[in-house]
Amino acid sequence: MKNTGRLSRRQVLAAAGFAGLAAATGCGGGDDGGDGKDLSRKKDGAMKDYRAGEPFKATKPLTFDVLHNNNPVYPLKDDWLFWEELTRRTGVTLKPIAVPLADYEKKRSVLIGSGDAPFLIPKTYHPSETAFVSSGAILPVSDYVHLMPHFQAAVRKWRLQPELDSIRQSDGRFYLLPGLHEKVRSGYSLALRTDVLDRLGLTAPATWDEVREVLTAIRGEYPDRYPLSDRWSTNTPYPAAALFSYLGQAYGVRAGWTYTNISWDANARTFVFTGATDAFRQMIEFVRGLVAENLIDPESFTQTDDEAVQKLLGEKTFAISANPQELVQNYRYNLSKQVKGARIDMVPVPLGPAGPVVLGGARLENGVMISSEALKSDHFVALLQFTDWLWYSDEGQRFARWGVEGVTYTRSGGRYRPKDGISLMGSDPDAPKDLQKDYGFSNGVFAYGGSWELVSSTFGPDEQRFQDAMSRRRQLPVDPAHPLRATEQEQAQLWETPLRDHVTQNTLKFVLGKRPLSQWGDYVGELKAKNMDRLVDLHNQARERFAKENG
Repeated sequence: MKNTGRLSRRQVLAAAGFAGLAAATGCGGGDDGGDGKDLSRKKDGAMKDYRAGEPFKATKPLTFDVLHNNNPVYPLKDDWLFWEELTRRTGVTLKPIAVPLADYEKKRSVLIGSGDAPFLIPKTYHPSETAFVSSGAILPVSDYVHLMPHFQAAVRKWRLQPELDSIRQSDGRFYLLPGLHEKVRSGYSLALRTDVLDRLGLTAPATWDEVREVLTAIRGEYPDRYPLSDRWSTNTPYPAAALFSYLGQAYGVRAGWTYTNISWDANARTFVFTGATDAFRQMIEFVRGLVAENLIDPESFTQTDDEAVQKLLGEKTFAISANPQELVQNYRYNLSKQVKGARIDMVPVPLGPAGPVVLGGARLENGVMISSEALKSDHFVALLQFTDWLWYSDEGQRFARWGVEGVTYTRSGGRYRPKDGISLMGSDPDAPKDLQKDYGFSNGVFAYGGSWELVSSTFGPDEQRFQDAMSRRRQLPVDPAHPLRATEQEQAQLWETPLRDHVTQNTLKFVLGKRPLSQWGDYVGELKAKNMDRLVDLHNQARERFAKENG
């Protein structure tokens, strides 16, 4: 339902002030939520004195629907302890609407567009929510975070105001409750067969130049094999998108999974078109070199994940992109059963021209949209309190991640461990039970964000070393807010997809040698013909306008 009782945009911004915590969270206190709507009749089941640091317990049994991204690694089960214990603790029963991971974004759009979306719509990555703003289908949640004390406390304590400002829309509001991290958590990097490196007298590479040297040495030992064959074809524009994502970081650009057409050039103080920058070209040139020298399998850009992994397990290749979970549960576990003495380890993201950096804005994670239909509910305030407790309180986050102390985990001296007989992400491959598959905890729909102590509590030794190394790197500046108005969004969307597709298609052509890099200038000209400059100007004008109107 479109909200028709809103303040004008200028009134909203004036009320919020965009200073201090108000800048981070939108409107202040009061029962009208900052949009003229009286919430006094929407408190059925809500706690009267709900504060940060306190548990949430509905004053009457409540049931809320939630869209559930059904991960095939731990498919949804109705008898998970998660559901039962959540109801016992909060008085809220969640009814999951299961959608397969591969269809999640498409199904979510259909449900929202048809008006059939559940109140809670998690696992949403910014800026996906932008597509639903103009229709009024999702709630401007920044108007209501005064009902969410744990959310507000985390924003204040971890100084996340710039990150939140970066996801505001043109009306000054944000429409997504993102996962909040105290520190940047890095996810992906390169994994190599370290037993092979040891045998060849090689050390783990720390830079991308050293990666090339290591792969060259492996190719010299195995001239009939590609040292690296890569993966990740699910929910990506092309396989090897993970590689481009963390390689791009070494060049200071967003690529692969993290690619956006528009990015902030902190030195020039302006937005630029990512796929036309010198750094993006240098990244492509590096990968093109790997392909030309037969150091990376050309099928990395067309094959399925299973094909890439089978090459690794069959010793046809010796390096692959990894995250800590895949490293332990898939590569290492299966290699140990197939190749005697095999060892594989994930290195910190190798360094490149940008130096020891991580991309800015990485302390926000995917988050929760709330259907605007929820505002009609008598239980609206309770819904916000429940959301605040489960996704943003220390207790709720610990529960979602670890479960029930003494039943699924133990804790001593700040250290967590699964109970005997329970494995978490491969911590005990021979355990009869799995914390995700059999109990429903550490489910990516509910368990993300939080303090570094809690986030790092699930790290195995490998990930702990990886994250310790990555946490010492400098975070690049967060993009300044540059929200587009509704009419501008419509125009930008007409330009965005053709431009993105052209970047994707030509990235693959360049790296595979189907188009020479000498034609880079022609490629940039083609982008201009597809309205690249007009899109960049639109975002720079939006940044200037937002800065002028908000001080």
